[in-house]
Parts: sequence; structure tokens; C-alpha cells
Amino acid sequence: MRKKAWFLSLLIGVVLLIGWEWSARQVSDLILPQPTAVFSLLWQGIISGYFLPHLLTTLTEILLGLLIGVVLGGLLGIVIGESAFLRQVFSLYIVISQAIPKIALAPLFMLWFGYGITSKVVITTLICFFPLLEATASAIQQVSTEQLTLFRLMQASRWQTLWYLKLPAGLPTIIQGFRVAVVMSLVGALVGEFIGAHKGLGALIIASQGMMDTTLMFVVLVLLAIIGLIFYALVNLLEQRLWYSKEKKDEKN
Repeated sequence: MRKKAWFLSLLIGVVLLIGWEWSARQVSDLILPQPTAVFSLLWQGIISGYFLPHLLTTLTEILLGLLIGVVLGGLLGIVIGESAFLRQVFSLYIVISQAIPKIALAPLFMLWFGYGITSKVVITTLICFFPLLEATASAIQQVSTEQLTLFRLMQASRWQTLWYLKLPAGLPTIIQGFRVAVVMSLVGALVGEFIGAHKGLGALIIASQGMMDTTLMFVVLVLLAIIGLIFYALVNLLEQRLWYSKEKKDEKN
């Protein structure tokens, strides 16, 4: 079944590339460049090292923003999930913070933190923060009453209940939130670079637009797609490792 799925997915990709090549031959390169030209420019840029500083800048913004957003979102999600009172206190402000589009806040962050990497990290952090917060808080509250009663009968402390019951039981939900945060981290970094940046893939898209270089724009989009696929694959690998560790622990018990 898996081999058939991979084959069908590969076949769809080939068909799309053929359709892209055929469509590009019907119009100007300014409107739609040919995939052969896009991948040729991509290869030349990789060999010459032209894309390296832009890649490193964007990856740094993504990883820092993702790390800070995940840590803060996860910790606050645990606090809110454990306390109904704090959930009621902070819920209004969390909703307000998410109701405001981050792209509307980006110019303010540029004004406050400058056009360097800090403003992009802050935007990425805010975008990654909410998925982890919501997922962690929801996961902690989804534990069954029977399991909680069992832990109380065993006189487990609140910390032990959280560590050995609530977090492992809510792991699938937390991973889903983390997966969303990983995908959205690319959006956060690019939004910041669109507003103002000298380096980065977002800045390269703006520069290619100014030069009317559609081929370069497509190359950057391909690079972003590759980064997104790599990050998504790493999250899946992490999920498999966590499930493997959990199953091994359950077998020992």
C-alpha cells in the first residue's frame, strides 16, 4: 500500500512538472518560467554559494522563533491546562493576541526592534506560540476521569500526575500543535522579511519582484518548499521516536 502511494505521488509530481513545462512554453518567462530554467538557476546558486547567506538568515530566524515560541507556548499551556482559574484569567488576552493579524504588527516590531534579526524572531515566536499553547492546554485537559482517579488512589503528586499521565496521554495532540507551529514558523520569518530585511529568502523574493526576475522568485519558492518538507519530515521522525519510546516504556511496565 505504501509503495503504491509513493508511486502515485511521484506520478502526480511528474505530471505536474510536464504540465508546468508545457504551460511555460506558451507564455513569456516573465509570467511563468520553465522548470528547467528554475532548477538550472537553483543549481547555479547553490554551487556558487549565492543562496547560502539568505538561507542561513531565514533558518536562524525560523529556528530561534520556533524554539522560543514552543517553549513559552508549551509552558504556558501546561499552566493554563492545570489551572481553570488561570485559564479564565488569560483566555481573553490570548484570543485578542491571536485576533490581530501578525502582518499588521510587523511594522511596529520593525520600529521597536529594528530591521535586524530580532524583529523577525519576535514575529515568528508569536506565530508559533499559540498552536503549542492551545494544543498543550487541550491535551492536559483530555485525560480521562478514571485515570486521574487511579493516580489519586496511588497518592501521586500533581507533578507526577502531569509528568507520567497527562503529558504522555496528550502527546498526539501536542505533536499536532508542534507540527502546525513548524509550518507557521516559515510564514513568520517571511512576513518579517517582507516588511524590511537586507538578507533572507523573503528579502530575496522582494528583490526579485523589483528586478522582475520571475525565475529567481520561483527558485526561492522551491527552496521554501524544500525547507518546509524537511521540517515536516523531522517532526514526523520525532513523533515516531516518541511513540517508540512510549511503547518500550509500556512494555517494561
